[in-house]
Amino acid sequence: MNNDQILMEIRETNLSYLMLAQSLIRTDRDQALFRLGVSEDAATLIGTLTAAQMMKIAGGNTLLCR
Repeated sequence: MNNDQILMEIRETNLSYLMLAQSLIRTDRDQALFRLGVSEDAATLIGTLTAAQMMKIAGGNTLLCR
């Protein structure tokens, strides 16, 4: 697996994580805060991200999930 493939996998994982997190936050905020281990402010931010913003954030080379 070369570096480009690894970066693509990280981006896909980040986008999946953000989409799942946003869905959970919108569905059951209290459960999302507990399961994701994020603050109220972070949950509010994630919950209001647009698709374009999620793509931009996911495009980094660092995994977002813990």
